[in-house]
Formats: sequence, structure tokens, C-alpha cells
Amino acid sequence: MKKFIQVAVCYDFDGTLAAGNMQEYEFMKRLGITPEQFWQKSDEMAQKFSADNNLCYMKCMLDEAKARKIAFRRQDFVDCGRDIPLFKGVIEWFDRINHYANMKGIILSHYLISSGLEEIVEGTPIAHKFNKVYASTFMYNAYGEAEWPARVVNYTGKTQYLFRINKGCLDLNDNISVNHPMSEEERQIPFNHMIYFGDGETDIPCMSMIKKLGGYCVAVYQPHKHGARTRAEKFLQDGRVNIYAPANFSAGTKIDRYVKKVLDKLSADTKLNMFNS
Repeated sequence: MKKFIQVAVCYDFDGTLAAGNMQEYEFMKRLGITPEQFWQKSDEMAQKFSADNNLCYMKCMLDEAKARKIAFRRQDFVDCGRDIPLFKGVIEWFDRINHYANMKGIILSHYLISSGLEEIVEGTPIAHKFNKVYASTFMYNAYGEAEWPARVVNYTGKTQYLFRINKGCLDLNDNISVNHPMSEEERQIPFNHMIYFGDGETDIPCMSMIKKLGGYCVAVYQPHKHGARTRAEKFLQDGRVNIYAPANFSAGTKIDRYVKKVLDKLSADTKLNMFNS
């Protein structure tokens, strides 16, 4: 019976799969607030209380909506994700790279690990392409209105989800199995079979960990955004990533060619290792 190789591809969202921050589109349009105004308030709150930046942006979302007497329910947030502009090639990327992997005897699984809002991601046309979405999310009251953060995903907190993927403990309610000792042979997807896409500082812990453990990391940058390429180059210089590439997931681009070469290598390595088994 043919043995398939398990490989996980993990992605940040904002600045990696889509331009800007997901809150800056329909959500802020409904509130009539500019990104500059919103993030200034969020940053000032974080500075004043020495608070977590992601908790502060979530509180600001609720505060600004409440100040305008606008109630946001889960479906309202989902609707805010429908028109987020994804980078070129992203929509076609998943089916194309899955097909290539299958030809190499590889089964790909795709995971989103984002500091953004899970509900907004659900409204995007690629939400169903992920095996699992790990992102921040709200609690909702008896009227269905968002009233408090239920989960926040940030910086080093992102790494816990890599361990969940590694061990196959994807259920967030399962906090026992993910901390249970497990041999390397038992783990579902080894770290050296992971590919991580990120663009910013919140991705550094994940990128550093995966690269250190033999995986593959790509720093994505927006070609026409001031300082974006310089930051990506710095990630490479600092040993955080394997390559940096423009934010274009179309066929034949640097991202497309690199990931296919990684899949070629993983397939070949597995076949060579069979000679020793």
C-alpha cells in the first residue's frame, strides 16, 4: 500500500495572504473610522495599561462599535471578510499546490495561524481551504452580540498551534493531549515537514522555531509597500527564514517554485530513507 507523506503549510493572514489588516476594510467602513484613527486608539490603550496589543484592538473594536450604537453579531463580522483583497494567486494556490503535492506522494494540510479575527476570516473565499483556522475570536451574549474576547492569538502564543499540528491535537478544547509526552514517531507531522509563511514581527517565534527544527520558512513582502522588502531581507539575514519573496502566489512565481522544490526534496528524502528501513 502506498504510504503518503504528511506535510503542513502554515500561514499568517494580514500582510501574508492579504494586504493590510483585515479590520481595515468593511469593519472600519461601517464604523466610519480610518485605520490611522483606530490603530492610534488601540496603541494608546496598550501603552497606557501595558496591555496586550491584540486584546486592545479587540476591545477597541467593541468600544468603537458601541460608541456608534452599532451591534456586531458573528455574521456581521463574517460579512466583513467577503471583500478583503487577497494577494494575486492566493485563491488558486491551494488547489494547485495540493495537486502538485499529490503527484509527489504528499498530502498537504493547510493551517491559518493569525492574530486577526476568526470570524472575519470565515467570510473570505479561502476559509474552506484550511484544515484548521487558529485566530482570535469573540464571546457573544444572549442577543448574539460580541461582548468580550474569547481567544487571543499573539506572538509566542502562535507557537502552541504548531505543536498542536505536530502532534495532531487540533481540538482547542483538548489541553491534555497537546502537553502529553509523545515520541517523534507518534507525531503526526514532524516540524521538518512544515512550511511557514509570514510577513512581520508576530511571525518571528514561529519562523525561528520551525527553521531551527528543520522546517522551511518564507518571508512574504508587498513589493510597493515602504520598508516591506527591507524587513523581509532582515529576516533572512537574521536566520529567521529560508527565503523572502514578493506576495504573489501565482504559478511560476518565486513562492510557487520554492514550495514545489521543498516538496520535491521531502519526497526524495523519504524515498532515500526507505533504503534504510
